[in-house]
Amino acid sequence: MISQSSNGTHKASEIAQQVDLLFETSWEVCNKVGGIYAVLSTKARVLNEQFGDKLAFIGPDFWSAENPSPYFKERKTILKSAASKLELPWGITIRTGRWNIPGSPQVILVNPGDTANHLPEIYAQMWERFGVDSLHAYGDYDESCAFSVAASIVIMKLSEFLKVEAARVIAHFDEWTTGMGLLYTKAHSPKISTIFTTHATCIGRSICGNGKPLYDQFHHYDGDQMARELNMESKHSLEKLAAHNADCFTTVSKVTAAECAQLLRRPVDVITPNGFEPDFVPKTVKYNRLRKEGRARLLRIAEALTGKKFGESTFLIATSGRHEYRNKGLDLFLDSVAEIDRRVPADRQVVAFILVPGWVKSPSGSLSKALENGENAFDPTYLTHRLNNEDSDEVCVRMRQLKDAGALRNAEVIYVPCYLDGGDGIVNISYYDILPAFDLTIFPSYYEPWGYTPLESVAFGVPTVTDNKAGFGQWVLDNFANGIANCGVMVVERNDSDYHNSLDEIAKAAVAYEASDASTRLMARNKAFTTASKTDWKFFIEHYDRAFRIALDHKK
Repeated sequence: MISQSSNGTHKASEIAQQVDLLFETSWEVCNKVGGIYAVLSTKARVLNEQFGDKLAFIGPDFWSAENPSPYFKERKTILKSAASKLELPWGITIRTGRWNIPGSPQVILVNPGDTANHLPEIYAQMWERFGVDSLHAYGDYDESCAFSVAASIVIMKLSEFLKVEAARVIAHFDEWTTGMGLLYTKAHSPKISTIFTTHATCIGRSICGNGKPLYDQFHHYDGDQMARELNMESKHSLEKLAAHNADCFTTVSKVTAAECAQLLRRPVDVITPNGFEPDFVPKTVKYNRLRKEGRARLLRIAEALTGKKFGESTFLIATSGRHEYRNKGLDLFLDSVAEIDRRVPADRQVVAFILVPGWVKSPSGSLSKALENGENAFDPTYLTHRLNNEDSDEVCVRMRQLKDAGALRNAEVIYVPCYLDGGDGIVNISYYDILPAFDLTIFPSYYEPWGYTPLESVAFGVPTVTDNKAGFGQWVLDNFANGIANCGVMVVERNDSDYHNSLDEIAKAAVAYEASDASTRLMARNKAFTTASKTDWKFFIEHYDRAFRIALDHKK
């Protein structure tokens, strides 16, 4: 188990003394897109405590006065006002300020200006210098490269303006989307120490997304060959070469470290597991209020959609995350709910919520009206929001199949296909505020480099079921006795040939927990809190400190 180091603060201060500037660049700085936002925003406070205003996060600036970022507070005095005095090429502009998260770290938002017009010559340089194949680029490749190159230029110009030694600057780049910036930094300011973190390999994600068996055939896959087959050559090439040329290469879990060694042919230097910021979790009085209010809202929605009456003891299950039907295990979740329904006594009430954004058209008019008037909508789709693609949305398709087959007799499944930001038009409660309302969450992902959703669940005291193909699930197995009663987490095994075994294990765990009494559930919730407390960034940050040391030592 990861323990608290008595001299962790001393080690951290030693690192801070060796660094004049620490930059971390990501597409998700002040830009809430996915899991990387959670990584950066939750570790910021601890990093800021170590490095203070030596630290600056760098993100894309595509905001405007009409559409301002809700996470960014502009402050022109940041970095001693140096940022406003930089002479930047290619129409690159920046804004400086603070990220509106715990720790309020410095942020530089970068608008790449005309950098995209210079990409052909940059791509030629990167081919000649590093062998990066940008010839087959498409989609978001150019936009990502323009941003990351502009970010690299800002890092170099700012370091020069502040007259700091390049050897005392660390530039940390997250994901393939910033890989070109890392290589550009190495080409133009090689004394700056670089770190590259992949949160999921392009090829690993693509193999799974294309329905191929990642695990049974794992050691037979060649990343370069698969990149050609899956039309991922440029992204894979950039990711692979950023990993090989970084002074320190990291990833977030043992699961993804194996991917990196196999598909990128580069073992990681450090595994940097994703922690959590405890300040995100409300204190007891507010927590209990949120749980009560959240349950009341969810049960009311269920009643309005189904026409049934649900008691306070209704067992509420949820899953959430990105809309990746197979990768996020939405297929297994739905089948598991059907199996739970088959095993739970008929007099028990179960409602399962799928909190996964889809292609939303609008909130359901009939449901909205029913909620407003205290009536029932009797909406046969069990959707809280109408979709543009209800006939082809994979969750909708599977729900119809299960219902047509009579596989859902008593349990209800409700699909909430929108971001829960507190203003969706139906739930109108943010994700973190609704999370305490659930009795159990299930995240049976097929591909999950870390797994913030199960970690967030236990952080909010909700026991969870996940699997050993999630980095968080593997971390639980490495550090705790498995099982909801032991640590608030049940980790089931997932492979390519054990779908039904995984389904059986999930259903067993859920049915047993549903049947447990109030004291057993309270104990499980407390175990979940305890497990989550071990993921506090004050413990996990030591892995980043090690990465910083490796990057700095690489330049000696």
